[in-house]
Amino acid sequence: MADARISHIELDEATIIWRNADIEQERRIAIFDLIEENTFKPLRAFEAGHTGPYRLRLSVEDGRLALAIADEAEQMLETIILGLGRFRRPIKDYFAICDSYYQAIRRATAQEIETIDMARRGVHNGAAELLLERFDGKIETDFATARRLFTLICVLHIRG
Repeated sequence: MADARISHIELDEATIIWRNADIEQERRIAIFDLIEENTFKPLRAFEAGHTGPYRLRLSVEDGRLALAIADEAEQMLETIILGLGRFRRPIKDYFAICDSYYQAIRRATAQEIETIDMARRGVHNGAAELLLERFDGKIETDFATARRLFTLICVLHIRG
């Protein structure tokens, strides 16, 4: 029986130059939620008989996202490279709205926080849809997994 899911995820720590407590909390939650429940099926590896679960390592190299996929025994199966050009704007918007959100939760009204959070979710959802488009023909996944992966992609882009 296939177990097309991520069982372990790692971020390239050398890529992450700076992060604060809020970002670190987002990273921990995204990884925890992702491991708890996800759908992840790299099509070439799956068709070659590697049915999962998978170990995933995310890194950014030369402006491209590298998804290094291995089996449970840590044998490399494939690396999928995605250009990040189309993600520049959603990442920038997500950082800006997250910054507003973190500031608001410290001093804004509940209604102001809710408004900012709705905008944050909108940007996040749009980016998840874009990620699903970029995965087409390479990886089958669900919306919730794409949202969490986008959060982790953003963590890899923090420059301080």
